[in-house]
Amino acid sequence: MGSQEVLGQAARLASSGLFLQVLFRLITFVLNAFILRFLSKEIVGVVNVRLTLLYSTTLFLAREAFRRACLSGGTQRDWSQTLNLLWLTVPLGVFWSLFLGWIWLQLLEVPDPNVVPHYATGVVLFGLSAVVELLGEPFWVLAQAHMFVKLKVIAESLSVILKSVLTAFLVLWLPHWGLYIFSLAQLFYTTVLVLCYVIYFTKLLGSPESTKLQTLPVSRITDLLPNITRNGAFINWKEAKLTWSFFKQSFLKQILTEGVYDIVNNLGSLVARLIFQPIEESFYIFFAKVLERGKDATLQKQEDVAVAAAVLESLLKLALLAGLTITVFGFAYSQLALDIYGGTMLSSGSGPVLLRSYCLYVLLLAINGVTECFTFAAMSKEEVDRYNFVMLALSSSFLVLSYLLTCWCGSVGFILANCFNMGIRITQSLCFIHCYYRRSPHRPLAGLHLSPVLLGTFALSGGVTAVSEVFLCCEQGWPARLAHTAVGAFCLGATLGTAFLTETKLIHFLRTQLGVPRCTDKMT
Repeated sequence: MGSQEVLGQAARLASSGLFLQVLFRLITFVLNAFILRFLSKEIVGVVNVRLTLLYSTTLFLAREAFRRACLSGGTQRDWSQTLNLLWLTVPLGVFWSLFLGWIWLQLLEVPDPNVVPHYATGVVLFGLSAVVELLGEPFWVLAQAHMFVKLKVIAESLSVILKSVLTAFLVLWLPHWGLYIFSLAQLFYTTVLVLCYVIYFTKLLGSPESTKLQTLPVSRITDLLPNITRNGAFINWKEAKLTWSFFKQSFLKQILTEGVYDIVNNLGSLVARLIFQPIEESFYIFFAKVLERGKDATLQKQEDVAVAAAVLESLLKLALLAGLTITVFGFAYSQLALDIYGGTMLSSGSGPVLLRSYCLYVLLLAINGVTECFTFAAMSKEEVDRYNFVMLALSSSFLVLSYLLTCWCGSVGFILANCFNMGIRITQSLCFIHCYYRRSPHRPLAGLHLSPVLLGTFALSGGVTAVSEVFLCCEQGWPARLAHTAVGAFCLGATLGTAFLTETKLIHFLRTQLGVPRCTDKMT
């Protein structure tokens, strides 16, 4: 498969990810508005914070490293060993669900059973739902590695929609069930999701069409189950060691980047989750498939290296522009956003300062996501281990800095400490990218350069909207707020128009890769 074809598939995967994120957020918003009419906000809060955190943390610790390692193998890999390695996520998930479940029940404060009944059952069922989802991990990785885009969209959309219907039905008819409702709905969601992948591969591999799909490494559904390979090795130990390296890296990254709070975190990171996460996940697969891990750029196929450099340059430019837009306009509209979201209780306190600080963090988060997506796809196992050592050393300075800045300026200090940590990680990745392409004619880091005209437009927009906020937001009533919004819309339009005229290479990339739907005859 050529690098251009892989690029097209990665772009379609990113587009589908954006679609799914928007769909899920919309459904969640509507569903929460409906649920709050029948259930207490305490129950909804426990589900959205406590139980969802248990579920996501279990999945993260059990599968994140396996996904990174197993999606970055070359064409000569033994897929039987890779699938065997992926099945290890299930016992690992059982361990983490039991361990974290014990923490949730024994070490964390248990909600009042009169206000939030059946909490223990909720912990057990959310942990079980994580384990059930891990049963589909080999199928998911195989689908992602071969860019089965439609399968992902259909499976995840169907699962979310059915989960929402079940939740709404139970809330309407059995509201006294409380946490039982959300726990059963979550278990139902993961079961449907896994069944979608299993049924698809069962039908695909059992049909005459499967003989035409010579790119698939399996010929029957039983090949996806654990089995001993021809050479007697259950797993590829090189892949297993890479998984361990990624686990250490992911664990440290999770520790170092957690901690921005509640509503500000949800509002500030919304755009990052909607836009950046699908792009990072999809183009990590692209870089991992196009580049050979651990090999110098001059020793690889130069067409693939050139395509990877062009894509990296465009992604860096896109991340920089999106991050700068959020930062510049977020500074002037944080107070208005919080005022609309939660009234004067949020907009008159420290909320606006927190959200403004978080806007700067989102800029760094966007750039770091793209640089690390390339770096971790191209690094050798030894380089990943060295990176882990640097992150471990960084953790102590991060904790000290967090303590000092928090004592000095409260919660804002913690966000600033996260910004410092993100800046160090970006520097690490930029150094790796520079060294990787140093002896080649390609310079993908040029994506971090903007034209003086565009930078001037950003600066002017920031100044105009800041003045507008002083005079129009947020005590002068709704007409003034609408006027402030209109000023921002005009400045945003001028900024995007300038970007459209000056960043022609990026516009071409977006048009050709992310903006033009392609018809496929397979589930890709």
